[in-house]
Amino acid sequence: MKKPTPDHAHLLGLGLDNQDGHKRVTNGEQFTLVGGSQETHERMTETVVKTFEDLKHRGKDLREVEPKELGDLIRKNTPAE
Repeated sequence: MKKPTPDHAHLLGLGLDNQDGHKRVTNGEQFTLVGGSQETHERMTETVVKTFEDLKHRGKDLREVEPKELGDLIRKNTPAE
């Protein structure tokens, strides 16, 4: 039996290493990224953009992807430090 697809899904990224006082927020249709240093926020943004590109390439929406698959995509798309 197939699991029902939720009505909506949203990915939230939270950066906790900000020490410069800037308030960084990036919003997309299905994601919000908040906080972090400039470097961390840029890494989160790159990761999320690439992850959504991969989902689109696979013909999936955030609402349809299994948590394990999403985690694997996020790890794959996280730039190295």
